[in-house]
Amino acid sequence: MITIRKAHDRGHADHGWLNSYHTFSFASYYDPDHMGFRSLRVMNEDRVAPGQGFGTHAHENMEIISYVLAGALEHKDSMGNGAILQPGEFQRISAGTGIEHSEFNPSVEKPVHFYQIWLIPSQTDLSPSYEQKQFPDHQLNNQFCLVASPTGEKSSLTIHADARVYLSKLTAGEILTMPLAEERHNWIQVLRGAIELNGIVLDTSDAAALSEEPTLAITAISNAEIMIFDLV
Repeated sequence: MITIRKAHDRGHADHGWLNSYHTFSFASYYDPDHMGFRSLRVMNEDRVAPGQGFGTHAHENMEIISYVLAGALEHKDSMGNGAILQPGEFQRISAGTGIEHSEFNPSVEKPVHFYQIWLIPSQTDLSPSYEQKQFPDHQLNNQFCLVASPTGEKSSLTIHADARVYLSKLTAGEILTMPLAEERHNWIQVLRGAIELNGIVLDTSDAAALSEEPTLAITAISNAEIMIFDLV
């Protein structure tokens, strides 16, 4: 079974400094039919204006992954971490018993475009932790690169959730397939470009939920970048 979530059907909030699209219910956007998918709770596509950002705010008991597509994102948190994420860079925060952090666009000219993703942890009240990592193109180009996993295998980010996250950059015309495990579920998010997924066309910012599908078959219609979640 494949369920499509088109980009134009998402929730939308334009605050001037922040232009945000919500795949699932978030903040003032509420849709009881879109509260998440399995342990995937938040999939926000955000654009933050130059010199603007999210002030210090708190999280607890959530696995938070941020991925920058364009621009730069400055991060500071109560664990003492401070960094500027560049395009192609991931950040993983395990909020656990509680953290405070801020996110800011340090540029005076360019907006920052990034995804913020929340996964429900498999354990609560863990000690908060932080990782930041960029994966080289030779691991991403026309293949599935594991970028997050419960064990941190293959140098992936370590997430405290029963989930595996893959990233791939596809050349137009490239075909990739992946066998899907029984009793697992998958979410495919198109970050850029267009693909054909098991015969269904998905454009930029479209997504699809897969359950009880034996195989994932992707053809790149154009140069594309996709993120895949393998979920319990």
